[in-house]
Amino acid sequence: MKFIPLLCFCIAFLCVGCLQRIAVSTVGGIVDDGFEGFTEEQDLDLAEKALPANLKLLEVMLKNSPDDERLLRLLSEGYSSYTLGFVEDVDIERARRFYLRGRDYGLRILRQDRDLAKALDGSVDDLSAELAKRDKDDVPGVFWTAFGWASYISLSLTNPDALIDLPRVEAMMRFVVRTDSAYYYGGAYVFLGTLYGSRPKMLGGDIERANDYFEKALTINQGKFLMTHIYYARSVAVLTLDDALFEELLATVANTSLDVLPGFRLANAIAKRKAKVLLERKADFF
Repeated sequence: MKFIPLLCFCIAFLCVGCLQRIAVSTVGGIVDDGFEGFTEEQDLDLAEKALPANLKLLEVMLKNSPDDERLLRLLSEGYSSYTLGFVEDVDIERARRFYLRGRDYGLRILRQDRDLAKALDGSVDDLSAELAKRDKDDVPGVFWTAFGWASYISLSLTNPDALIDLPRVEAMMRFVVRTDSAYYYGGAYVFLGTLYGSRPKMLGGDIERANDYFEKALTINQGKFLMTHIYYARSVAVLTLDDALFEELLATVANTSLDVLPGFRLANAIAKRKAKVLLERKADFF
């Protein structure tokens, strides 16, 4: 009968699709678990060369499972982390593009929820109201979306179209603070500290609040997540022209062992390199 070959083809096609999804799920789990292999790495040259290939591998896998939240979260985190560590200090235009890519992978997670997608397209109040209904399960997607978005904005301060989204990003980070303030070593507090500590008072800055947010982050991560000190130095210390604070924060980074946080040696190694760069540029700030 003529329909049998067609039926066999359809069954085979469906089986291939199932096998692809199973493979993506299985390999995705390995990649998720193996991501620690990168965060534990302390050799910056090795990490810089290895990360792009692995990000492309994740993107290939995503083609076969475009709504896989685990892959989307890894790509959002991966692109923003790679850009922070290896791109933004040498190529701002490329950094903007990669931060947007990290943001957009995060948005693909959030937009899978129809109500949250609608809120993202609405006002800041709409977004805050919808986020108020959410719990810890939504924190990773919201945090990494906001991180990539905020990092893009920080490199686009002369672009009004970028700045207009800052209140939306702040609302997302405030959700993280309310829901799981310890996520990523107090990363949302670091964002808020940077936000209030890098602008003059007439533009919404508030040094007292910034100091409070950074102290909360340092309490959460016990000073072991060294990027906290970097953001503190290049926001509050620079804005207030506090030379002593600037030196103290960066000296702490320089003198702290990478083994203080074995699971995040890479982030701390990046912080050490950024501290060196900031010290070399001190005359530009003071």
